Amino acid sequence: MTAQLDISTLNLQDALDLAVLIEKEAEDRYLMFVDQLGERYRGDAADFFAMMARNEQRHGTELAARRRVLFADAPSRVTADMIEDIEAPDTGKPRPFMSPRHALNVAMESEVKAYEFFDQALPGIRDQEVRKLFEELRGEELEHQKLLTEQMAKYPDTLEPDLDADDVDTPAL
Repeated sequence: MTAQLDISTLNLQDALDLAVLIEKEAEDRYLMFVDQLGERYRGDAADFFAMMARNEQRHGTELAARRRVLFADAPSRVTADMIEDIEAPDTGKPRPFMSPRHALNVAMESEVKAYEFFDQALPGIRDQEVRKLFEELRGEELEHQKLLTEQMAKYPDTLEPDLDADDVDTPAL
């Protein structure tokens, strides 16, 4: 996050705009990972990241609709260049042939990071509506962590590269 954004001065419109941008940044990052990894089969790491992108998009759409109901087309004062990696996973996280479990761990780190952002911002929030929204968003991040924990049972418990026999590069002798 850049110094241009003073969380303590946000009004509800600004906070909703910020939340929408956070979701959009995470969605875009997951889609970038899908492109980088390439989908090889249903349930692989890229497939998992595609699912996460859909979840982030859905949440962003819900927040944007809420913002429109309250503030119509009022121009936003919060812009994408005012945030960086609040919920989006680090760009260096994808690895060739990363396992689905590894992808899940990357997503979990991001949900924890988003929770910490909202939690650490709360003491400085002056506006009660913004405080209520941030508490709600913090709670949603906890719920996302719970859902990811439940998903773990569906994936092999390994961070080892997810290689098919055809993908192993064996040198000719």
